[in-house]
Amino acid sequence: MASSHIILPPEDDDEEQRRLEDEDEDEDPWARSVPPPAPPEHAVKASLPFSASCVRISRDSYPNLRALRNASSVSLADAAYVKISEGDFGYVLDDVPHLIDHLPDAPTYPNPLQDHPAYSTVKQYFVNEDDTVPQKVVVQKISRRGIHFRRAGPRQRVYFESDEVKACIVTCGGLCPGLNTVIRELVCGLSHMYNVSKIYGIQNGYKGFYSSNYLTLTPKSVDDIHKRGGTVLGTSRGGHDTKKIVDNIQDRGINQVYIIGGDGTQKGAYEIFKEIRKRGLKVSVAGVPKTIDNDIAIIDKSFGFDTAVEEAQRAIDSAHVEACSAENGIGLVKLMGRYSGFIAMYATLASRDVDCCLIPESPFYMDGEGGLLQYIEKRLKENKHMVIVVAEGAGQDLIAKSLSTSEQQDASGNKLLLDIGLWLTHKIKDHFKSKKMEMTIKYIDPTYMIRAIPSNASDNVYCTLLAHSAIHGAMAGYSFTVGNVNGRHAYIPFYRVTSTRNKVNIHDRMWARLLSSTNQPSFLSQKDIDEAKETNRMANKPPLPTGLSHHAANSFDQSASSSSNNET
Repeated sequence: MASSHIILPPEDDDEEQRRLEDEDEDEDPWARSVPPPAPPEHAVKASLPFSASCVRISRDSYPNLRALRNASSVSLADAAYVKISEGDFGYVLDDVPHLIDHLPDAPTYPNPLQDHPAYSTVKQYFVNEDDTVPQKVVVQKISRRGIHFRRAGPRQRVYFESDEVKACIVTCGGLCPGLNTVIRELVCGLSHMYNVSKIYGIQNGYKGFYSSNYLTLTPKSVDDIHKRGGTVLGTSRGGHDTKKIVDNIQDRGINQVYIIGGDGTQKGAYEIFKEIRKRGLKVSVAGVPKTIDNDIAIIDKSFGFDTAVEEAQRAIDSAHVEACSAENGIGLVKLMGRYSGFIAMYATLASRDVDCCLIPESPFYMDGEGGLLQYIEKRLKENKHMVIVVAEGAGQDLIAKSLSTSEQQDASGNKLLLDIGLWLTHKIKDHFKSKKMEMTIKYIDPTYMIRAIPSNASDNVYCTLLAHSAIHGAMAGYSFTVGNVNGRHAYIPFYRVTSTRNKVNIHDRMWARLLSSTNQPSFLSQKDIDEAKETNRMANKPPLPTGLSHHAANSFDQSASSSSNNET
């Protein structure tokens, strides 16, 4: 399939674009809720000349040219794979790819669930093809309906017969509570719901596709793995070679690929899907997002997060006991959170014993009026003890300045972090030594203990639902990342979950609740606040797919304000 190309009007059209934007801002809000009348057929042909390899975007078809230029570096590569449907009152469906996009004659079959004794009696068990899940649920009277995603669940017709399915499962990246539960439920769900017998495990991450033997998986072999931490398949970072992986998938006749991993892993899944589609293979690719940091975009939360917060409580409790048992005692706990401080924030709110929480999204400074060291000193004078929780990605700029280190990356392309906990410990000790003030500090790093435990009850249920939703979607012929969006499971395009990260919004009520709980200062200047607002806005702004109408582009732009899904 030839990739699409976008031809933009020249830069000197910017003045005209500004005029159009000004007119749009003055538009009556009620007018925005009504779609524009469809132009005559000859007008469409005139404004959108089309060839096999080129689409020209005119002012009429895409007024927001500046936004398109800003997004084009992301969206041009994805143009052939983006599916956007528009409806009345600003409704936009950001759909996921399907087998019939490149195999229009693919046959369908009745879903085996309709004869399954456990499911056949359920009223309206099958999902309506028109069911979608809104990205934004808090709206006003004049709001546009906005971005929607295809609802997850079983369909009445499937694109694979049970006997022809050859499924494989792979886990990539770091460990996380719940990995074994997802593996177990994928195997048991395929076997028990769809009578699939050929299920294989890929060992040790992506490289296992071409460097290891496949491991045969059965319901019996995975029966009790959910009671253990880690992953029975093994995992690794890096090792992604798209052509080698797809060659192996093609040679072994695999037609359903289930990929469990974080945003880097989902990017790899997207590349695998694109190569599969380029070769015209009948293969579904289903991604199950995994990140203990809870930083995957769009979805409400990732599996393992509840378990991580619960286990972090034990470390905080220990730090509190240590701090209370010493004169001017300080308990310092470092928790996971490379780019996002969700674990630190929720663990702090749940504990109520924490006096200060430091996360990557909220900058802080050490010295001077209103700095962290002054606050620690003040707190010790008042309470005689203190508990500090810090996310691993916090304060990296401060360490880099003091140590003059160069940035390095791991095999997955993630920045290697310096130990903020150890650095803070030394800084605090040096400060109180200079003040000739007695102080005891205990530093606790429970990172690998938290990652390695089995998932708790709520995460086990969540893992089961994610696995079953992934199975239903793959059997129905879709390729996607599955996730919970506003309490409903949905199929999300790969590019949406890999283009941005979910981060703590330090301007919403949840962070305000934390500040109220710890009584810590915000450590923010007005400049920091303005920069954080802009960073949060840009981080949550989805890339604009090419070829959108003006109204659909507006919906994508408005969705940025609701993408930070931690506010309640």
